[in-house]
Amino acid sequence: MHTPFCPHGSADTLNEYAEAALLAGLDEISFTEHAPLPEGFHDPVPNQDSSMQHADLPAYLEACRLVKKEYDGHLKIRTGLEVDYIAGWEKEITRLLNDTGPYLDDAILSVHFLRISSGYICMDFHEDTFAELIAACGSLEAVYRLYYETVLSSAAADLGKWKPARLGHITLVRKFQKQFPRTFDDFPWICEVIDKAAEQNLALDVNTAGLYKPLCGEHYPPPEALKHARSKAVRLVYGSDAHKSSQVGASRAAVDAFLSEHSPFLR
Repeated sequence: MHTPFCPHGSADTLNEYAEAALLAGLDEISFTEHAPLPEGFHDPVPNQDSSMQHADLPAYLEACRLVKKEYDGHLKIRTGLEVDYIAGWEKEITRLLNDTGPYLDDAILSVHFLRISSGYICMDFHEDTFAELIAACGSLEAVYRLYYETVLSSAAADLGKWKPARLGHITLVRKFQKQFPRTFDDFPWICEVIDKAAEQNLALDVNTAGLYKPLCGEHYPPPEALKHARSKAVRLVYGSDAHKSSQVGASRAAVDAFLSEHSPFLR
């Protein structure tokens, strides 16, 4: 879940998120705010609002500490970050993790930014941006291939002792799939990522945000991929990816059947 420290989120307080979690019947939650981008990296989105600023990180950690204390005994709250893996910026990411890791209970490693010949592009920012990415890569299939190769690199990367132990929304490239339908099968690439996660002992985020994205309509990763993850005994962790408190648990009913079937592999 995200917080008011997310520049592209809402102003809902951490307490509002916690109350929504209790109403949804959750026993524990993780705040996993977008970690500051590596120092020197230029955020390619128009408002440069993909993540919190470095200056806001101490206040975020303190806010998490206070809400954890307030709800102690009622709701288990983890302090976490969603860390962007950006190819070519591994040293800077490792430095950030070394500085913040001791203060975290949880973390997710995600890919939003893809490196192309002209620099970096935020793949999931907007469908128009995705169209630009297709043009830059030459085809939709090339975009998918680049995305999954980058996710594989994130799983294999040496980011130090505080590297996140969970990969986030590993099929985020499907966010706009209804507007840009595939004429190829990306399932083998998804399986490669899952196999690498198993090899590296990494968990997977079962991210339900895609269910209410109008151009996606499925969770990340989709059911067939989760079956493969189960066959590899990869641990699966439910996540709402909520950017406002009303989204906490909002997709839970839609995945109840899945949670029941795969409960031995979910936390």
